Amino acid sequence: MDVLDLARWQFAITTVYHFFFVPITIGLSAIVAWYHSRWIRTRDEGHLRMAKFLGKLFTINFALGLVTGIVQEFQFGMNWSSYSRFVGDIFGAPLALEALLAFFLESTFLGLWIFGWGRIPERLHAACMWIVHVGTLLSAYFILAANSFMQHPVGYRINPETGRAEMADFVAVLTNEVQLVAFPHVITACYLVGGALVMAVGLHKLRRTVTQGGPDADRRMYRHAARLGAVVVLLGGLGVAISGDLQGKVMTEVQPMKMAAAEALYDTPPEGECAPFSVLTVAGLGGEDPQHVIEIPCLLSFLGTGSFDGEVRGIADLEAEYRESFGDDALTQADTYIPPIAMSYWNFRLMMATGFFAMAVGAWALWATRKDRVPMQRWVFPIIVLTPIATVLGHSFGWIFTEVGRQPWVVFGEMATHTAVSPSVGAADVWTSMIVFTLLYGGLAVVEVRLLLAYIRKGAEPFEQPRLVEDDQPLEFAY
Repeated sequence: MDVLDLARWQFAITTVYHFFFVPITIGLSAIVAWYHSRWIRTRDEGHLRMAKFLGKLFTINFALGLVTGIVQEFQFGMNWSSYSRFVGDIFGAPLALEALLAFFLESTFLGLWIFGWGRIPERLHAACMWIVHVGTLLSAYFILAANSFMQHPVGYRINPETGRAEMADFVAVLTNEVQLVAFPHVITACYLVGGALVMAVGLHKLRRTVTQGGPDADRRMYRHAARLGAVVVLLGGLGVAISGDLQGKVMTEVQPMKMAAAEALYDTPPEGECAPFSVLTVAGLGGEDPQHVIEIPCLLSFLGTGSFDGEVRGIADLEAEYRESFGDDALTQADTYIPPIAMSYWNFRLMMATGFFAMAVGAWALWATRKDRVPMQRWVFPIIVLTPIATVLGHSFGWIFTEVGRQPWVVFGEMATHTAVSPSVGAADVWTSMIVFTLLYGGLAVVEVRLLLAYIRKGAEPFEQPRLVEDDQPLEFAY
């Protein structure tokens, strides 16, 4: 592999790995804040126990996400310096806000929440976790604003003397139409992931409590957690579906090639005909005659345009147009303007399948736990384990589709990916860093999983009435 392929592989590995932690952090922070606030309002002991229990899982995940996230920005300077030089004036602004505003907001108030038990007023203490959650939302917004510029560049101008992109309208960058639909789509998917984790942990601990003859208070507490998680999964899934529908229409408008790749639609349907959506295809992704196992007539037209007879342009027509428009410029010239079709097609479907699967499990969990029932069948355990994993993978499938479907662009219409790699970095350099990062991240994954499983097995601590701490007492880590 050449330097370009290696740099892309390294960025893909580190980004997907980091993205495993992001949805859990965002989704779980909201649920922890909710439980803490409900304790203050109701004085239900189970709510305080769950706030502390889930807070431990959140803190573990936050720490690993922090470590892996720092690596991302360094790569822009190491492996993608040509890209950084071209759009650094624009791309750097939201990244700076994410670090200086959102990250410090999260880390500062998480520290106050962890060490603040008994030291600050309880309402202010609960507000700290809500502020952490707001910080995670701001962080996601700024990161998505930077990414949305890569998908659909706005608010900039090209300086003819330097050949670099310069900021012209920062508000336009922050309110990019791609950003305005991508943000709710990502955030509601994060709530789906957080809800799936809480639902799975609640169901598992509920079953264990019943099996071991645990106290009724634990049974009620874990049943409540399972049902709350299931409700969050269903609401989050509904939000994902609605925002995804809006996103598909914007994508068809500003990135028609990505929508065509999502369906492997090579030829624009004749005038007067609609574009179908294939739920499953056995062959045909390389351009040969597709064999659609399940096909829904006109659905792609509706997803892309909002009309069942709307036009969705095919890959062949768009490829010819892009060659004519971009083929003569050194920054935008590419061997092909067609993204990897198989990866786009299948990641798009896997993304949707995992979301619908989680929603189905959420609906089942509410039904299975109705009227104080407990699902004790043996086949339930694999579903408990699989559901949160599936939602995290679904997040990654969506992210992979977003990035792969944009290819061959690093900034759509302005810079092809092959021109963005650092000219002074050799294959040996990238191989070395990629191997080190992969081994390090593999070790961190083991640490993350073992810590999470250890605390999940331990469960919520027995109730302890919060007490005031004297000012001169040393700070103690609550967990």
